[in-house]
Amino acid sequence: MDLQALFLSLQLATLTVIILIPLGVLVAHFFPMKNTLGSFAKEAVITLPLVLPPTVLGYYLLVGFGGNSWFGHWFEMMTGQTLVFSFLGILIASLIFNIPFALMPIQRAFEAIPQDLKDASSTCGLPPWQRLFKIEIPLSNKGILSAAVMTFTHTLGEFGVVLMMGGNIPGQTRTLSISIYDSVQSLDMQGAGVMSMFLLVFSFVALIFTQRLSLSARDFQGNLR
Repeated sequence: MDLQALFLSLQLATLTVIILIPLGVLVAHFFPMKNTLGSFAKEAVITLPLVLPPTVLGYYLLVGFGGNSWFGHWFEMMTGQTLVFSFLGILIASLIFNIPFALMPIQRAFEAIPQDLKDASSTCGLPPWQRLFKIEIPLSNKGILSAAVMTFTHTLGEFGVVLMMGGNIPGQTRTLSISIYDSVQSLDMQGAGVMSMFLLVFSFVALIFTQRLSLSARDFQGNLR
């Protein structure tokens, strides 16, 4: 087991969850989905990383944040460091790649809250922020937790986007999935097997957990109705 790569992957997954989950809650609260062209376009943008090949997304991130881009050049001028081939770079790539895994479950959980409950809270004079923390988040907690688990698990297994954006630098951008690839390339099948088994078991447990949360959430929302 490559413990350095494992620690880096855990660090990347944790930061991705910490940043994306609150963002997903705010988006679901302030920008609810509606049957309009704008909402359909927003959902298409959110779900695009699901269907876009990771290497394609990684290529555009590499071009957009590389030293030849205006943003990459500006960042290098301001910090003296480059975004590509750095931990910050793969964190940005991870945030973009995991948007649908974080936002979609939360969006669906917020949509499942009965509209009359929201209207009643507004009628009672509850401000939007209090409605968010006292009503919407408690009723959507299973969807939020499911989004956090799926985002964390998916980040652990990222390969194409991380490799394109960060390369393979030990201690900086070499994640567990890249370490598995390196082990196979060097014919270390035992090492690759141990790390692959870890990801397999972790992903399997995470899927069971999220499915159980989804069933509990549907039962609870059915009782509300």
